[in-house]
Amino acid sequence: MSSFPDVRLRRFRRTAPLRGLVRETRLALDQFVMPLFVAPEPLANEALPGMARYDVDGLVREVGSLAAAGVRAVILFGIPAEKDEEATGAWEDDGIVQRALRALRPRFPELVLVTDVCLCEYTSHGHCGIVVDGEVANDRSLELLARTAVSHVEAGADVVAPSDMMDGRVAAIREALDDHGFEPTPILAYSAKYASAFYGPFREAADSAPAFGDRRGYQMDPANVREALRECELDVAEGADAIMVKPALPYLDVIRAVREAFDLPVAAYNVSGEYAMVKAAARAGWLDERQAALESLTAIRRAGADLIVSYWTRDLPAWLTSS
Repeated sequence: MSSFPDVRLRRFRRTAPLRGLVRETRLALDQFVMPLFVAPEPLANEALPGMARYDVDGLVREVGSLAAAGVRAVILFGIPAEKDEEATGAWEDDGIVQRALRALRPRFPELVLVTDVCLCEYTSHGHCGIVVDGEVANDRSLELLARTAVSHVEAGADVVAPSDMMDGRVAAIREALDDHGFEPTPILAYSAKYASAFYGPFREAADSAPAFGDRRGYQMDPANVREALRECELDVAEGADAIMVKPALPYLDVIRAVREAFDLPVAAYNVSGEYAMVKAAARAGWLDERQAALESLTAIRRAGADLIVSYWTRDLPAWLTSS
């Protein structure tokens, strides 16, 4: 192999057009999903605008702006007016997400509407399943998760994304969807969802912090990657059409391992803590938000993610056209 001075790798780094010609990993708007929070009452978030809550009318306006800018997909999280032990607001016909879907679907027929399927925002205790004798009851939770998914699709969802980490929930949701005539609806499973410290801002925005204990009994241990592959393998066997790793940046090695092991689409969630850290550092003048965000998102794509859920999706139309 030849070496310097014959080989000069800087030749293609000299100008932006030259760098663009040989760029290996690219960001495109249709690879991104914007998370949105819908609630009976709006709640602004000046520090983290990606985590504001919208009422249904405000959500329609926000989605209109996103769609006009070129955003292709959103994922909805609901915060109900009332919570109870059975997470009734997650699956009832007039739940907040169901109302939002019925408002959005006819107005934005080309937009991909994804819904988060979980119970934590709707339970009075804040856990992702039904609690029995102080423990999250895996099998009793499956029926309610399946009912929630069906109710979302009936209201207009294109994709359902179970994030609860109950064993067997993909199979339960797949069976319920098929029984109701929704065989074409894909399931995007949060297959490797870790018990992470990076969810803090989300839990505040979604009002979903557990009232007791934590979620380490069902979300994954951050130390494990082989277990993540087993989780993905089981979800694929149960009928998942795409699989997700969450969080993204602290788990780039997991994204890469999942990408190499499976041929179906791989998603990654660029979570609230990752977003908040860059926002805080940018406000302090320590780094440039746009450059840091694009570098972070490129790293997630480079690791192997086909699609990314990110609060920066709102900014990408302007950022990508100026990059």
